[in-house]
Amino acid sequence: MDKKTEFKEFVKGHPKLISFVKNGEMTWQRFYEMYDLYGGEGEVWNPYLSKENTRQAVGAAATGAAAATAGVGLADMFGWLKQIDLDGVQGGINSLQRVLSVISDLKTPETKKPEYKPRPLYKHFED
Repeated sequence: MDKKTEFKEFVKGHPKLISFVKNGEMTWQRFYEMYDLYGGEGEVWNPYLSKENTRQAVGAAATGAAAATAGVGLADMFGWLKQIDLDGVQGGINSLQRVLSVISDLKTPETKKPEYKPRPLYKHFED
């Protein structure tokens, strides 16, 4: 089993860690780095897995479950909006505009140029 799978199993065994990520106190990347360096039995986990934090995590999980049954909250929506990559959205819009301009160029009929009529040889300077 690779480290990533072992870490997933560790988190499944310690669901208290989820509350720290949801609160913004930690990130999954930092938790994974701690797991990679110290393993699942290191003392580094004591602040996150202690009994005091367990009560807080259980309370937060209960509150989160109640909020989940009530529907999506305004805070969740703002959280999702913060995670949107605006540069990526702008790039997508620009490519869509380019595609639409190419399609519109294909649809528009070409204007006919007036037919070329050579000047008569006997006419000089618009006589």
